[in-house]
Amino acid sequence: MNGAHWLAHALVVEGVDTLFGYPGGAIMPFYDALHDVPQLKHVLVRHEQGAAFAANGYARASGRVGVCVATSGPGATNLFTGIADALVDSVPMVAITGQVATPLMGTDAFQELDVFGMSFPMVKHSYIVRDVDELPRIVGEAFRIARSGRPGPVLIDLPKDVQNADASHLPAHAPQPTDAVEVPRDASLHEALALMAIAQRPVIYGGGGIALGDAVADFRTFVDATQIPTVLTLKGLGALPGTHPLNLGMLGMHGSRAANLTVQEADLLIVVGARFDDRATGKLAEFAPHAHVVHMDLDACEIGKLRVADAGVRGDLRKTLVTLTLPCAAHVHGRHAAARRDWRSRCRQRAQQHAARYDAPGNAVYAPALLKRLSELAPSAIVSCDVGQHQMWVAQHWQFDHPRKHLTSGSLGAMGFGLPAAIGAQLQNPDAQVICVSGDGSIQMNIQELATLRRYNLPVKIVLLDNQALGMVRQWQELFFDQRYSEIDLRDNPDFLTLAQAYGIEALHLERAEDMDSALAALLAAKGPALLHVAIDTAANVWPLVPPNRNNAQMLDSNPTLREPAHALPA
Repeated sequence: MNGAHWLAHALVVEGVDTLFGYPGGAIMPFYDALHDVPQLKHVLVRHEQGAAFAANGYARASGRVGVCVATSGPGATNLFTGIADALVDSVPMVAITGQVATPLMGTDAFQELDVFGMSFPMVKHSYIVRDVDELPRIVGEAFRIARSGRPGPVLIDLPKDVQNADASHLPAHAPQPTDAVEVPRDASLHEALALMAIAQRPVIYGGGGIALGDAVADFRTFVDATQIPTVLTLKGLGALPGTHPLNLGMLGMHGSRAANLTVQEADLLIVVGARFDDRATGKLAEFAPHAHVVHMDLDACEIGKLRVADAGVRGDLRKTLVTLTLPCAAHVHGRHAAARRDWRSRCRQRAQQHAARYDAPGNAVYAPALLKRLSELAPSAIVSCDVGQHQMWVAQHWQFDHPRKHLTSGSLGAMGFGLPAAIGAQLQNPDAQVICVSGDGSIQMNIQELATLRRYNLPVKIVLLDNQALGMVRQWQELFFDQRYSEIDLRDNPDFLTLAQAYGIEALHLERAEDMDSALAALLAAKGPALLHVAIDTAANVWPLVPPNRNNAQMLDSNPTLREPAHALPA
């Protein structure tokens, strides 16, 4: 029993069943130990960034801690993008990196880097294990920190001599309990109730903290009981089903017109697990200018960080929502009942007026229509996106029924996320239907993970929207840089069908709208992994769009007649 064997057994005790990694010199003792711990399924990716994103997707879809492993030096640095993504999107992860033996540390040894120091800005906590006797404490703390409070990544840098050291005297691993979640203070709850009682145009603004706090059911109960129109952030999608009559859709830069215009008219924002991200608010100084703010969040640092909260409710979102539901429900028939009925009616009418249309002219495939149809054919699928136009189209047109079914790199916006995250999601639930939606730019960031799909025969279905351009950059250059296109041309893309087939992946092609249903049916019917290559118009843009330094009511649309000014209401 050396340190590496002890660690492998400890991972099992922590509930880890799958880990994603790539071996190398400084982590070899740990890989040797895996021979003796069959309870751990190790997934060999083809690039360490794929390991981090796969662990990230595993954790997002399951709520459990994702684990990735790499060797020292370049192996560790290749994990960093996926680790950083986990930090900014609050994903529980533990990254284990090999390190040169402790006597060699600081000597510029082969593949030596200060991984511990480099990791500081992108983790909740980092460790170097300098003695095998530290393993029980460090492993227990790492998993406790990753899970507790606002989740996030923790890094364990493990020198090779510590892995090889005798660990026969160490006790069996015992997990540390997750930190208790703070209960919201009564005073803050009373402040929130007082504002809710007088509001005539309230809006609920829900974010990613709802899923992180395991509060989806309580959030839905709160919305149903209060009958308050609701908007969601990119990471909040699915907290309320997309078909719910009070769901106005996503707000922000590419949010729905109904959501953005409604927020700008609100007199009260009830913010649940959201953080006033710049992509959600637009020009912050003009965001919801007439609204008081009730801000509910587990993380005290978020309350008042960007927008002053008139009532800040810190603590467990589940307990907060449960406590507020009955008193707030009473306001449905209270003194402002008539005004609230009128408000709900206006919101519904606006949602109908600005509902997305899918009757695009011509015979080319219209991406929003394709994604809407796929959402109907695979209503329970877990969808993993890359970053770009296709990411926004998915957010706008897929009807999610739970936030853990929408895996997307939100705050970091990391291209290359989609395919490895889909692999992680599939492995956390082999029976789930997992779909990766990617673009011709993004998929080439980690396209080598097609080999991982094939090796483990994972039935992930890939929809590749190919516009032969870096679509979102092209759109911005068109609108805001006088059509001075610079380095966005991808017309020399490879033949993606041949490429997929070379990896042993079934591949299909779609370029005519009339063939859409049959192509989607064939994709979903494929027994193993499959890729549908979809040719779309290079000039297609994502609408609506809030331009830089504009408020959310100042949206651009492909139809100039729909460009409405901000509604002027009395403060």
